[in-house]
Amino acid sequence: MGASMSSRRRRGFALDAPRGMLPLLALQVLIEYGRAGASRPPVTAALLAANTVIYLRPGALDGILPSLARVSFNPQLIIEYGDWVRFFLSPFYHLSESHLFYNMTSLLWKGIQLETSMGSAEFASMVTALLALSQGITLLLSKGLLLLGDYTAYYDQYAVGFSGVLFAMKVVLNAWSDDFVYLHGMVIPAKYAAWAELILIQVFIPGTSFLGHLGGILGGLVYLWLKRSLNGPDPLTLLISSITKVVTWPVRFAQKLLRSALSQGRITGRGRVGRRASAGETPRGLWRCSACTYDNSFSTDICEMCSTARDDLAFSRRQHHQTASNGELSVDEIRRRRLQRFNS
Repeated sequence: MGASMSSRRRRGFALDAPRGMLPLLALQVLIEYGRAGASRPPVTAALLAANTVIYLRPGALDGILPSLARVSFNPQLIIEYGDWVRFFLSPFYHLSESHLFYNMTSLLWKGIQLETSMGSAEFASMVTALLALSQGITLLLSKGLLLLGDYTAYYDQYAVGFSGVLFAMKVVLNAWSDDFVYLHGMVIPAKYAAWAELILIQVFIPGTSFLGHLGGILGGLVYLWLKRSLNGPDPLTLLISSITKVVTWPVRFAQKLLRSALSQGRITGRGRVGRRASAGETPRGLWRCSACTYDNSFSTDICEMCSTARDDLAFSRRQHHQTASNGELSVDEIRRRRLQRFNS
């Protein structure tokens, strides 16, 4: 659930609840992840850890993390003063162990089901989208109520907790379900469970944030509508993918040019190292080495790259004649001596 605070009590407020519930939360996490087997959802675990660490504020983190009063969600401060830290961080803060316990057990159950079914990447994207939608719609609702009448209590209300996102996740989880659920002795269709829970929580726990929970439900409905409108892809995933394509376009263009240049051959020295191709593809005035494919000038009979002798018939006859008539070194001997010189 999401807890609200009046402007006069926001600094020292804590829910009256028994302590010592965190070991019970840890036990439930171990049990549920033990049942999950090899597919243990990492994003859900990260969200559980983040919320718990922020609540405990161990060691040096106590001085680094902003205080509860600094991040509590307040529509007036966000809209009129641009205090967006409250917009993004307030869901991760909780007022008491019981507040954290109930929200995290709900996240544990919903997160494992959703992340297992849709995959960790899409689940992380969905949670980000639901957080932004639920918080944004809550802002719009509070501002709208202020414009319609004297509803400053909602506009100047302070609230914290992950419950807005949890209500949105409940909407997504039960959107296509034909099952029925038991809620405080009532049997209702699962797709309407979030609405029934909204009313029951407000009746039995008046201190909770009604607009925050309603914003979460509406955020989940908007998310589903966007998902259907985009024919399936997660809206945030699609946005991230589009931005990535735009940002990496110069890199992909350069890679394409480089691949094109390499496929046509690399110019080096007076010759060129090219593909192994037929003799008809060799440029005019050059002969291609059969060993390394380097293109040499006809003025030389030995490859300038690897010292392999030119293997056409005219050269072979000329070389044989020179070796037999004037006692010059053979091609193999020249190549052997050249390799010996390079290796020495």
